[in-house]
Amino acid sequence: MQIRCALVGMPGSGKSTVGRQLAHRAGVPFIDLDHRLEHTLGTTIRSFFEAEGEARFRDIESQVLAEVARQPGGMVLSTGGGAVLRPENREVLRQFGNVLYLRASPEEIYKRVKHDKTRPLLQGGNPMDKLRDLYAQRDHLYRETAHYVIETGRPSVHTLVNMVMMQLEMAESAGGAGPH
Repeated sequence: MQIRCALVGMPGSGKSTVGRQLAHRAGVPFIDLDHRLEHTLGTTIRSFFEAEGEARFRDIESQVLAEVARQPGGMVLSTGGGAVLRPENREVLRQFGNVLYLRASPEEIYKRVKHDKTRPLLQGGNPMDKLRDLYAQRDHLYRETAHYVIETGRPSVHTLVNMVMMQLEMAESAGGAGPH
């Protein structure tokens, strides 16, 4: 089975961790869109955001996403948490392959990332309020984009990878991307 899927979800939901292991297990390349963007930008996303603003960042994010989506063959793509904000990105992702929403509640995400100093989201203010606001803004967009929703609350990364593999295998045997 040739896997070609994209992972969407909130920052801290496990997209990079699960994606890396899923790609390894499936024997396909893993592409972290945020890392690809930082390479393209020549700086961190946080620094670019501060210097150029979100709108300019989202323009470049859309361009890089479209470039990655045009690459043929199997791969696992981990997107940034805000990649679904633009309608054209949601369409590119749905055409790319199976899209899986790794859903985690703001409370679960906070437990995972509260000590992570590299996440701009959690610096200053009330991080829990920020996570709840982001979740309220984005959950429906993740659901609209995804073919499948995978609850990430309790399972280990290994279990999540197994869940994703089973979902993709069922999709494959059913003839491709399935319903939400």
